[in-house]
Amino acid sequence: MDIVLIDTDVIVDFFFDRKPFSKHAATILSWCEEKRIVGYITPVICSNTYYLLRQTATHEKVMSKLSQLLSIVDIIQMDGQVVKSALSSNFNDFEDALQHYAAVSHGKINVILTRNTKDFRNSEIGVMTPENYIHTKEFKKE
Repeated sequence: MDIVLIDTDVIVDFFFDRKPFSKHAATILSWCEEKRIVGYITPVICSNTYYLLRQTATHEKVMSKLSQLLSIVDIIQMDGQVVKSALSSNFNDFEDALQHYAAVSHGKINVILTRNTKDFRNSEIGVMTPENYIHTKEFKKE
């Protein structure tokens, strides 16, 4: 079973129903709920999602949505070593570096799912868009 890190853009695609990406985000999250894959997010992803959702909804509604999300995905730890690795990395985006090194530190993440694959070109872990990931898994089923 794959263990995946789901990046902020995928979570936000789902919550804001950003077409055409929300369809793939919904599939990824439903696979987490069905336990076909194990999904993780980081504390940074959780915070970013809260901030973005809070622009259009009350604190209570956002907290409810985050609680629902956390019923199907888990949070990986981030510590000082993750931050130090991100600071000294070749990543152009510090936030993406944090996500990457948290996934590396976890030790069991197979793939990072993001629409922003270009910013993860220095990744030690496989990186795929949700759409490509879904097509790969559906192809293997046949």
